[in-house]
Amino acid sequence: MTSLFTNASRVWIVLGAITAVFHIGLIFYGLVPNLVARPLHMALILPWVFLYAAKTPLGWWSGLIITAIGVAGCVWIALNHQMLRNQYGFLENRFQVVLAITLLLIAMEGARRMIGWPLPLVALCALLYGLYGQNIPGEFGHAGTPLRSFLGTLVVAEGGLWGSLTGVSVGVVAIFVIFGAVLNAGEAGQGFMNVAAAAAGRLTGGAAKVSVLSSALFGSISGSASANVASTGAITLPAMTKLGYPKRLAAAVEAVASSGGQIMPPLMGAGAFVMVELTGVPYTQIMLAAALPAILYFLTVWMGINAYAQRFDLKAVPEDQRPAPRMVLITSVFFLVPFTVLLCAMFIAGFTPQYAAVIAIFAGLAVLFFDATPRMSIPQGVARLGLALRSIGQQVAMIAAIIICASIIIGVLGITGLGIKITSVILSGSGGALWPALILTALACLLLGMEVPTTAAYVICVSVAGPALTQLGLEPLQAHLFVFWFALLSTITPPVCGAVFIAAGMIGENWLKVALTAMALGVGLYIIPLAMIANPDLIRIATHTTGAVIAFVMVGTGLSCLSYSLIGRAGWLRRALLAVGGFVICFAGVFLS
Repeated sequence: MTSLFTNASRVWIVLGAITAVFHIGLIFYGLVPNLVARPLHMALILPWVFLYAAKTPLGWWSGLIITAIGVAGCVWIALNHQMLRNQYGFLENRFQVVLAITLLLIAMEGARRMIGWPLPLVALCALLYGLYGQNIPGEFGHAGTPLRSFLGTLVVAEGGLWGSLTGVSVGVVAIFVIFGAVLNAGEAGQGFMNVAAAAAGRLTGGAAKVSVLSSALFGSISGSASANVASTGAITLPAMTKLGYPKRLAAAVEAVASSGGQIMPPLMGAGAFVMVELTGVPYTQIMLAAALPAILYFLTVWMGINAYAQRFDLKAVPEDQRPAPRMVLITSVFFLVPFTVLLCAMFIAGFTPQYAAVIAIFAGLAVLFFDATPRMSIPQGVARLGLALRSIGQQVAMIAAIIICASIIIGVLGITGLGIKITSVILSGSGGALWPALILTALACLLLGMEVPTTAAYVICVSVAGPALTQLGLEPLQAHLFVFWFALLSTITPPVCGAVFIAAGMIGENWLKVALTAMALGVGLYIIPLAMIANPDLIRIATHTTGAVIAFVMVGTGLSCLSYSLIGRAGWLRRALLAVGGFVICFAGVFLS
């Protein structure tokens, strides 16, 4: 199929352009009915899911049939949205029943082709529970819903495929994905690397610290741990091995740093936008709340690298391998201009995040036509624009396939009341105490995160555990950030640890060795969510600035001591640092509560 895609590259560029124009147009056009915008959103991603990503001729031909049926079904819903709205989630004839079943199957198959079996299987189990749960005895059974009402709520109303999560994918996530794709098509990625190398390259363990900084910067727009490892790791991993870094350490640094991209504002792996929908908290407040914990995470990784530098005598990046100051200045413009436009539009002009992102996209498109010389090149700009458009189609499809499939699960939870029942189980299982409930929730997040992507794991876990945590006294944003962080654990925690697998494969090291090193480096990922609960001011920098700074300093000190104790040489100092780190973090929780 490679030759076919090569010959049809212009088709994919056109499809990418249609995807971009559609989503940007929704921002400017105004109110579009949800049963129009959301089905068309799904229709646009289907060719990318079933044709572009096809790996075999059988996969392509079957994908062609599925795409044709799926696009026709989505367009039918969009064209008949007024009639369907008046049906109030009830299917009136056999054709509508067949259409509903078909679209649900296509949504699950699309997720399977993009990310594998686990999430579609969870969605299938949810559907089976919705259809047959009335036969389950006890509190986990439900009263039952007529088939046409059940399927209609999921497919012709706004309670399933076209629910609020899909609305987030259409109206916000897609816009920021377009923004990231435009930046990545130009010199922004190299600008991140150059700034990181200039800032940290001369330090002890400089190559590892360059990886941390570049991954934090790149991850802020990629929002994907795997994409982050694959992109920045292609540069940082060879640099570290050339300087004599142990392979397990080099791979662990890249995996841990890349995982942090999903907790670093502004994108947070699309999690920030889902939080906006689920909590009602403005996007800017979520960005501010997530900032200090994210900085703490990278600070902990930085301190861990310092400890490893003492053990292995890790060298700085040689001077002749660092970028010249002039190159750093020029390439930094390629990401500073769009980011400055984005932040000014949001915080100074007061535009909505998606409207600000559209303006930043136009700024990013302009800099595509310049290179690091710096000179303007029309042919180069056109080539980069084509690359950006293909990337837009791919990335929007990836996230949308996950969110649409997860929306099925959320829809069933709402129809059957299963979410409320699981919430009551958490409350009773924890004895009405907060910390046991947090531990149960953390275990659920870790287990589910091993099977599905971070955003999907967060959505599912917070839908069932979030109400229990808020009933036990947590603020909604506090509960959501806690769940989101623990949903990320699986990127570095065995047995799945996706970021570790990719980094270990790229460098040729045993994945388990890399995972154990990554867990020590990334200890903040396990501790900081708990610190956000014990020290609520940590996420209140916008309203309790002094308290937030004090909490940041105390938790940061404790994490630094813990990091050194886990990584440093054995002896009394290591044990002392462990004790001091634990005491400071616990004392911070008592002192600041």
